[in-house]
Amino acid sequence: MHPVSTRHRIRLVGAGIATSLSPALHEHEAAALGLTDYRYDLIDVAAEGIPVDSSGDTLRQAVAAGCTGLNVTHPCKQVVVDSLDELSDNARLLGAVNTVVVRDGRLIGHNTDHSGFLAALRRGLPDAALGRVVLAGAGGAGSAVAYALAAAGVTDLRVADLDPARAADVCTRLAAAFPQTRVTAIPLDTIEANLEHCDGVVNASPIGMVGHPGTPFDTDALHPGLWVADIVYRPLRTELVAAATALGCDVLDGGQMLVAQAADTFALLTGVTPDPDRMRRHLGELLADQCAPTVLEESR
Repeated sequence: MHPVSTRHRIRLVGAGIATSLSPALHEHEAAALGLTDYRYDLIDVAAEGIPVDSSGDTLRQAVAAGCTGLNVTHPCKQVVVDSLDELSDNARLLGAVNTVVVRDGRLIGHNTDHSGFLAALRRGLPDAALGRVVLAGAGGAGSAVAYALAAAGVTDLRVADLDPARAADVCTRLAAAFPQTRVTAIPLDTIEANLEHCDGVVNASPIGMVGHPGTPFDTDALHPGLWVADIVYRPLRTELVAAATALGCDVLDGGQMLVAQAADTFALLTGVTPDPDRMRRHLGELLADQCAPTVLEESR
């Protein structure tokens, strides 16, 4: 973490980010911490006609113009990797970056999707059994969640995705990084059968968010004793979360990961430790005020 500075000019680089809650979430926490010279602005590559392949150049141009740190989101998380001077271990493994720290002119990439889910899991489900876990979704967010589950100590991780090759790729990379974890790609239509003998399940797919109603698998397969996590946070109470709650399952909603990754990002960019509980309360206020049918970019 870099030394604390009093001036912060943060930018979010991505496409279709006009409804992002990140500026409000970050600036509210900065004000609460007394960081009065803090601004968080958007660089929407789609709106500004910037080719996605040029997003690495966009980062450097922003820094040259006085930007002190950046968030990176869809579809730029993987594209910018080769333009950075250094990567954290998890960003290198995932091949994706969502936070860029600027230190002495050097751009250092991090991935707080991974650390955010890990923190949310430990905070929200501290006693979760980590024997067998099913993960639905192996995209950008799903791969970060898979990494976090292995890092948390899951011994048997089963990954399902609409694209079997994507699930297989995540498993190959995880197996190399976490030899103590048995990682298996499973067909999407076998999730229900696998849940019968599993301890937990995580939805890292878009299914359940506003505009994509439904559940990633048949919730009749849920059973008491199974813990259930969802990274979708708009709405917080997805159909999956509601079904799991009704059964008495321990549940982790998507707001937990969103706030945890935002808090990790804030700490990396400012050198100041935020208050996750305060950020969570503020997120609740923001979600209550906003009904736009989009999911926040950090969960993609």
